[in-house]
Amino acid sequence: MNIIGIVLTDILSIAYFASGAMKLAGVRQSVEMRDQLRVNTRLWWVIGALEVLGAIGLLVGLAAPVVGVAAAIGLALLMVGAMAAHGRVKDIGHAAPAALLLISAVVIATVQVRDTV
Repeated sequence: MNIIGIVLTDILSIAYFASGAMKLAGVRQSVEMRDQLRVNTRLWWVIGALEVLGAIGLLVGLAAPVVGVAAAIGLALLMVGAMAAHGRVKDIGHAAPAALLLISAVVIATVQVRDTV
C-alpha cells in the first residue's frame, strides 16, 4: 500500500475508533444523537463496539490486507445503516459525515483488495 493509503487508513481508524468509543462511553453528544435517531441503547453499544473493532481491523489490514478489506466492508455497511437512520428521521444534514466515512471505507477496501491480488 502506498503512503496515501496508509495515511487514509490511519485517519479512518482514528475516526471510527473515536466514534465507537464515544458510543461505548455514553458521551453526551453521542447519547443525544442516539436519541435523535431513536436507536435503542443496546444497539448503540453494538454499533460502537463494531466501530472500535473495525478501526482495529483497518490497522491490522496494513499487515494482513484480507483483514483490512473485511473491516472496511463492515464499516462501509455500518455507514449505509447510519445514512438510512438519518434519512428515517429526516436528519439529512447529519448524514454527510456518514457518507464521507462510507466513501473512505470503500476506497480503503479497494486499495487493500488490490494488495491481496
